Amino acid sequence: MNGGCLCGAVRYRLASEPFDAGWCHCRTCQLNSGSPAMAFASVAMENYVVERGGDVVKTIKSSGFGHRGFCAACGTPLFMREDHQPATLDLSLATLDRPDAAKPGFHIFCSSAIA
Repeated sequence: MNGGCLCGAVRYRLASEPFDAGWCHCRTCQLNSGSPAMAFASVAMENYVVERGGDVVKTIKSSGFGHRGFCAACGTPLFMREDHQPATLDLSLATLDRPDAAKPGFHIFCSSAIA
């Protein structure tokens, strides 16, 4: 699977199928995505291969345990890494060229869901 950002500066390839696809309703995902929830899936860190634009991928500490990666040229949210799960990365499904390739199967942080 391949994906990238809105402006095309960042392109990545997944060297394995993503797993644990779901919807996150936490307030941080809402603010990061500008939407009521964010669809994501996990992949082993070494299987998220940035093929172009690694120099424009920036990260920000977004919580006490998380870091979010985004394209500094256009702002597209690309992924999240959690300190307590350093071997995996959660990618934004919307950034896949074929976002429907991974079907979200669960919802988390539903107590923060926008009515």
